[in-house]
Amino acid sequence: MNREGPTSLMPETARRVLQAYLLGMVDFETAVAFQRRLVYHVAGERSTAALILCEHPPLITVGRHGSRRQILAEPEQLRARQWRVRWVNRGGGCWLHLPGQLAIYPVLALDSLGLGLEAYLERLQGLLSAVLEDFGIRSQTRPDQPGLWVGPRLIAGIGVAVRDWVTYYGAVLNVHPDLEPFRLVRCGGSQDGLMTSLARERRAPLRPALVRERLLEHFVRAFGFERTALFSDHPSLSRKTSTDALPTHP
Repeated sequence: MNREGPTSLMPETARRVLQAYLLGMVDFETAVAFQRRLVYHVAGERSTAALILCEHPPLITVGRHGSRRQILAEPEQLRARQWRVRWVNRGGGCWLHLPGQLAIYPVLALDSLGLGLEAYLERLQGLLSAVLEDFGIRSQTRPDQPGLWVGPRLIAGIGVAVRDWVTYYGAVLNVHPDLEPFRLVRCGGSQDGLMTSLARERRAPLRPALVRERLLEHFVRAFGFERTALFSDHPSLSRKTSTDALPTHP
């Protein structure tokens, strides 16, 4: 693991370096604040980039294309399950975040990569598809519905935000969450509410740490990074637990 201090994103003249943060379970508000901090750094040093991989405790986020109608749970059910509803400025519709779902937040300067927003979304979708193929899972896309499906079931949702051509938010990938709660939320572009996961489709033992490793490999390859600095924490993160629900080691 690289031992550079993660307090800032330092440019490297010879090689493009990705700072990857493997954070385990992180409160959603903490993750949003951390993304804002990274966006500020990348906006000032556009040759730098970061990737956050984490999970969130249960909550619902509603993107720019979502609405309250996609949340089928009654207010009493939301209170009983302690599900907060958070309106956010990313693309996409409703996402139900649960343990076992990997949140993927790239912070990239699109102009430094020579990418427009559409090309970025296609590349992000493509690398997620490649990760699924590594585990023997063939996925499909749907026109005007960001995400990946396995048959009729949604397995990954995509929704990004851009500020000064720097990306944040990104995607969620169902690794091994409990699928039963998804019946209460129409996630992403799913109109029928059917959801699936890597664990369900693979029907074989699955190491979540390997999923994260493969995703990082495909991400580095897709965006042309020559070196990766790995971090498991950051001074700005106010997490009270070191529990890593997607452990770095098996």
